[in-house]
Parts: sequence; structure tokens; C-alpha cells
Amino acid sequence: MKNTRIYNEYSKAEENIASFLRRFWIYQKERFPLLGHGLLVTAFSFSAIAYSRICRGAEGFVDWTTFLVGIFTTVSLFFLVRVFDEFKDAEEDARYRKELPVPRGVITFAELKMMGVIVVCLQVVLNAIFFPKMLALYAVVIGYLCLMGKEFFVATWLKKHQFWYVVSHMLIIPLIDIYASGLDWLLAGAEAPKGLLFFFAVSYMNGIVLEIGRKIKSPGDEKEGVQTYSAMLGTRKSVGIWLGVLFVTLLFSLLASGYAGYGWLAYGVLTALFVLCSIPAFLFIQNKSGKSAKAIELSSALWTIAMYLSLGGIPMLERWLWV
Repeated sequence: MKNTRIYNEYSKAEENIASFLRRFWIYQKERFPLLGHGLLVTAFSFSAIAYSRICRGAEGFVDWTTFLVGIFTTVSLFFLVRVFDEFKDAEEDARYRKELPVPRGVITFAELKMMGVIVVCLQVVLNAIFFPKMLALYAVVIGYLCLMGKEFFVATWLKKHQFWYVVSHMLIIPLIDIYASGLDWLLAGAEAPKGLLFFFAVSYMNGIVLEIGRKIKSPGDEKEGVQTYSAMLGTRKSVGIWLGVLFVTLLFSLLASGYAGYGWLAYGVLTALFVLCSIPAFLFIQNKSGKSAKAIELSSALWTIAMYLSLGGIPMLERWLWV
């Protein structure tokens, strides 16, 4: 069944009979917007490398070949996470989310598998050619991703314990972060700066911020069979947890800033960002509208990008400008 095209009431003939490139364009637009995700992951990777170099006191940045191959690897790793999720969630999507590209027949599972294989082959070949040292870290990420795809062989248990589901699945983000930062310290033959532990913690918590933020919905937007934190925990509790995770992320970002020696200005900027990004949560508690729920999701993305740029990207750019 997974190798055949599926049709349902949401299917559109003009989409399903289109060329593969057209159908892939529709798929990525809805499930993995390459531009938006590409920019986010580029900021993520650039900041991981930059933070590592700043903590080591290294001059300049890694060479552009290393950076571009690294960006391709990290962006495509997150794409693989999406592909694995399509297989993992196939049954629930077919029942409760029929409007998605795979259930409505835009892309088949055979095509997703083909894309996944091609991406992995490109990742391995490029890393082997340009920096074979990175293959060990890459293998750790792929190994963990495969375990995620199998739900760590305890799928039923994880579905009943949402906390452990999130805790286990979000670990893929700091693992990719370790790979990204390794483009600096590992290729330089240096010891990984201890401050990276704070940076990895920020990455991990950012993943949870995004996960919870996108699953807080207004009462009118809740759907049968689709798990959301607002449905499972209630509006106030779900928003309270999101704010709590946001605050813990702030604490880790302050520790990361302190280790890198950024000073009081950085502390002030990070705190101001926390206050700004918290506003949609309080608005949602008051009106529980779809617009304010969407604002929490957007605020989660803004917070994530701001964290990475504040901890690595902007400080590195400042050093370039002052050289």
C-alpha cells in the first residue's frame, strides 16, 4: 500500500497527475518549506560554528566550502526528520489529517523513500570527500534518527507518555548541533569548548518551545485525533508550560552568553526578547482565538531564530565588522 498513490476527498487530480518536480514543490511548501527552514537551519548552523570559535578564541570563520557542505548536511538532516515522520505518522495522518500531501496522494511513500535514500547518499559522499572526520558525528545523528523512526521500539508506551515522547525526540536537535559545531572544533583538532553544553541545552529547549508552541490551538481549531497540548492539558496549563520552557531556555542562553563573555548588553537583549515573545501567550489566555494561538507559534520561531543569532551569529558578524 505504501508504494501506491492514495486518494481521498481532499485529492486534486491536477496535483496528483503533475510532474514529480511540481508535486515535490507542493509537498515542500506544505511540509518542509525549503526557504523558511533553510534560513532557520542556516542560522542554527552558522551560530553553532560561530559560538564554538568565539569560545575557543579562534580568529575568523571556517572556510566557505566547509560551511556550505555543512549547511547542506544540516538542512537535509532536518528534511530527513520530516520524511521519517511521514512514515511514522502514516496511520494517524490517513485517519485524521487527510488534507496533508501524502494522504491526499501528492507524494507517495515510495517517492519519499527514494528521496531519503538520495539525500543520505549525497550526505555521505560529500562528507567523505570534504571532511571524513565528520562521518562519525554524522553516523550518530543518522543512528538516532533511525531509532526515532522506530519510536525506540516502544511506540505504544511513548504515545501514552507525551512527556517522554517529546524528551526523546527533541534530542535529535542538539545531536545535529554537535555535528554543526564539530565543523569548527573537530576539524580544527581542538577540544570542544565546555560552553557548548549551554548552547546545546538552548538548542534542545528551543526544540521543545517550537514543539509546544505549534500544538497550542484555539478551541475552534482542535481536531479529532490530532494531539495538541491545549487539548490534553487545557489552555492555561499548556500556555504555562510553554512559558516555563521559554524561561528555562532564557536561563541557558544567559549562561551561554556569560561563558562566551558577551556581557550585560547581551543579558538585556535576551531578557527583552523573552518579554516580547511572551506577550502572545497572555493574549491567548485572554481571548483563546486562532489568531493569538498562531501568534504563539510565530513567537516560538522568532525566539528560536533570535536565540541562535544572539549567541553566535551576531557576535561573529560584529567581529568581522571590527576587523
